[in-house]
Amino acid sequence: MQPTAPRATLREFFPYLRGHVRVLVLVAVVSLISTGLSIAQPLMVQQLVNAVSANRPATVFVWLLVVITLGGAVFGAAQSYLLQRTAESVVLGVRRSLVGQLLALPVREFDRRRVGDLMSRVGSDTTLMRSVITSGLFEIVSSVLMFCAAVVLMVLIDPLLFGITLTAVLTGAGGVVFLGRLIRKRSRDVQDAVGSMTAAVERGLSGIRTIKASVAEEREAAVIDVEATTAYNAGVAMARLQAAVQPIMSICIQGAFIVVLTVGGIRVAAGELLLGDLIAFILYLFLLVMPIGSAMSAFVQIQSGLAALDRIQEIARLEPERADEERPARTASGATVPSQGAPPLHGSSIELRDVSFRYGDDRGEDGAGATGVADGPPTSAGEPGTPVSPVSPVAAGTAGQPVLDGVSFTVPAGSRTALVGPSGAGKSTVLALLERFYEPTAGSILVDGVALPGIPRSELRSRIGLVEQEAPVLSGTLADNLRLAAPDATDDQLRRVLAAVGLDALGDRSDDGLDLNLGEDGIRLSGGQRQRLAWARVILADRPVLLMDEPTSAVDSRTEQLLQQTLGEASRDRTVVVVAHRLSTVADFDQIVVLDQGRVAAVGTHDELLESSDLYRDMAARQRLVAHA
Repeated sequence: MQPTAPRATLREFFPYLRGHVRVLVLVAVVSLISTGLSIAQPLMVQQLVNAVSANRPATVFVWLLVVITLGGAVFGAAQSYLLQRTAESVVLGVRRSLVGQLLALPVREFDRRRVGDLMSRVGSDTTLMRSVITSGLFEIVSSVLMFCAAVVLMVLIDPLLFGITLTAVLTGAGGVVFLGRLIRKRSRDVQDAVGSMTAAVERGLSGIRTIKASVAEEREAAVIDVEATTAYNAGVAMARLQAAVQPIMSICIQGAFIVVLTVGGIRVAAGELLLGDLIAFILYLFLLVMPIGSAMSAFVQIQSGLAALDRIQEIARLEPERADEERPARTASGATVPSQGAPPLHGSSIELRDVSFRYGDDRGEDGAGATGVADGPPTSAGEPGTPVSPVSPVAAGTAGQPVLDGVSFTVPAGSRTALVGPSGAGKSTVLALLERFYEPTAGSILVDGVALPGIPRSELRSRIGLVEQEAPVLSGTLADNLRLAAPDATDDQLRRVLAAVGLDALGDRSDDGLDLNLGEDGIRLSGGQRQRLAWARVILADRPVLLMDEPTSAVDSRTEQLLQQTLGEASRDRTVVVVAHRLSTVADFDQIVVLDQGRVAAVGTHDELLESSDLYRDMAARQRLVAHA
């Protein structure tokens, strides 16, 4: 269970306003003018009534009242527009910051969180922060100014009537403040529930073909319905609290109005108070009610906004993956290495020294014992569980159990090395560690003699091309996917690389060509096409190190031969590490590392391992590469 994050405060919201100071100052000026005009209206009415009562000319007061009323409307509209525009800009800034933070987080943070919940934070939670500006901070400020001005003028008109009003206001305000604290907690519950529901919907839609093929629509709908019902119950509980705010204030203010009208009427009849003064006091009473109601509503909106800020700051407080970008590279002995700048044109050597790893115990950003993912399998409720990374290492072991144990081997620069072994031996995990999706629990990994923590991730990954086992495809066009790692590639380069992997017909099968839309998550592609697209993307990126996880698992034998030929050409002067189950695809590699239960069982060429490794010989026999003994 994750520790409870600290609650966000308004102080954490203010940094998001820094880029809007000038506009907010202008809004403040407009708000002051609008508030001043609103306060002036009852004074004009007072003077108008008293002038009429005394049979004095009142035309000037009529015109002044008209001008003040129209001016208040104009400045009020300007304030509303400026606040709305500023709020949209702030929300845009928050979303940019949050998306940037999400994309910079370590992979282990995504292992413990659901995509749908993160999407909810970017969408609905940031939207709730809009109300903090439009109906929150400035509403409270202008309401306080109007309240103070009304109070001063009401005291000057009649202290007794003001005392009656103050008693009612304080009673209602106390009740609203108490409810506001409860509303913030309920608002957080609502947003958490909506996040869980979004995650459930995302799960169902992303696996819609599997669900339909399993005739599981009703069961999946029931799972989503549970989450939707939870969100409904949380929303109703919050609505119940919010519904109580307005009646509390209404009862108190209406009670004050009745008492003021009664006592004031008696005082006017007794000649102790002018009629114009009573009318002005009642107008100020309503003017007092407006800012109080607005302030109480703003208080509730701020509580909801702060609950949303809780969830946003929960992500913002996480340490981004690239926190080590400025660290100098060091060799294994600790000596500083000058920045290597652009990737070298030749392959890099790779060395694993006594590397151990278990999920939930990786050493974090600086290799100093940061927690990875919590123990336990993932659940529909979104509890932490077994990681699912871009190089999916789930099969390598469950959280808390050692996946790699004292693994040591060297990959010479410019060579081809295969990682083979039974499922769960830790092969994919080695690739994940080389990409620094995780950090080793113990031991060290070196590239060209430099320990990985000393190489900025952006520089390391700019040297590595990765073909993932699942071969994910991003929603968008064919060209978008190809240019992901090579944004400056020309159309001719795209067509050549598609031809190299046997996908040239893909760009020609419609009038869209390279702009062919591949659908959500590349759903319009077959498994083999997805895998070949991953090959094309890596070849186009032209990286000196190639990491491939089961790169031909989804293609037919003819395509496999084409890809093997492509790999042979692409691996010249490059370092290649391939995870393979089909031994025939790696039999001619320079080196084969046999992994078993997280340990190195044997290292050698295909022929050497047939002689020296019982495990490798058994695997080869099962695949009919050699006769059974």
